[in-house]
Amino acid sequence: SRIPGCLDSLQQGCQPAQHLMDAVYYLSFCKSATNSVDSQNIRHGQDFFVLQGFYETDGGEPEELYCGLKARQKKKFKRNKKEYSRFSDHIGLIPLVLVSPSDSLLIAGGSEERRKFMDMVISQYDRGYLDALIRYNKAVSQRNTLLKSEVEPDEELMSVWEEMMASSGEIVYAGRKAFIDEFIPIFQSYYSYISQDQECVSLAYQSCASQGDLLAQIQQNRQKDRVMGFSLKGVHKDDLIMKIGDFPIKREGSQGQNKTYLIALKLAQFEFLKRTGSRTTPLVLLDDIFDKLDASRVEQIVKVVAGDSFGQIFITDTNRDHLDKILRKIEGDYKLFEVDNGIVSERKEDL
Repeated sequence: SRIPGCLDSLQQGCQPAQHLMDAVYYLSFCKSATNSVDSQNIRHGQDFFVLQGFYETDGGEPEELYCGLKARQKKKFKRNKKEYSRFSDHIGLIPLVLVSPSDSLLIAGGSEERRKFMDMVISQYDRGYLDALIRYNKAVSQRNTLLKSEVEPDEELMSVWEEMMASSGEIVYAGRKAFIDEFIPIFQSYYSYISQDQECVSLAYQSCASQGDLLAQIQQNRQKDRVMGFSLKGVHKDDLIMKIGDFPIKREGSQGQNKTYLIALKLAQFEFLKRTGSRTTPLVLLDDIFDKLDASRVEQIVKVVAGDSFGQIFITDTNRDHLDKILRKIEGDYKLFEVDNGIVSERKEDL
């Protein structure tokens, strides 16, 4: 919910502040950013949790969101007191960009992390894409079950799942390609600005769907897949190729360059979502992100997010001196909160 009269809301603390950020994330995506098991978000010794958020769109329309979970029961998610029948129907209502230390997996982790990044962005503005992705994942799961079967799989049933993989996979591929084609120049512009043109970076989309008919590739690979027990061809194997100069940034980039690359990705994500015509400017959560960055890059990032194009921003930093230096560079309004043992209090004194 917007803090009246504030461009930026800044919170200082450690784990409790991160829990607060995760609660904001939860109300945008119906799930935690850090814990995939909903029941594990219930505090020890309690048997339920409740989250409530009050929002205002760019047009001044109020939105009230509710998420509740009791132990051993189904999670409930409501918009303006009306319960969703499908959580996926909520995605995109409150667009959000999270930048956190766990983003390092985008570079250091496997291709699944980079596909999740694409899916997270596209699903916030393209409902057809999200529906196709859900269908595709179901088809892959069902096909893999048949591939693992000890008896010879039913040919007709196998064909049904392969055709669903191909038809929905083509939609996913088209969505990812269109996104990346528009996203790359935005990303490169942010990286150049933050680094002050010290390095040249690149981003490229890799997919077997670009190599010809997807259904034919899946069918031709069936025997090999049967031996392996899972599907080797499809958009569930897509990847993003990230380079600095002519080399993989994972191998050649310094800690500061890797951090700059990740932050540029997320700032580009914000701008891309804003360009899609959402009725609400995306929220931005910056969770303890300034570590391993030199002062000039921190200053460039702060200049960007304090600009008029950004809406409400939440920043956490466990280093109070570090945070004070950041705040002095912000010309717009902000509020500073401290989180201590789960208690949130506003700091009133001047820096």
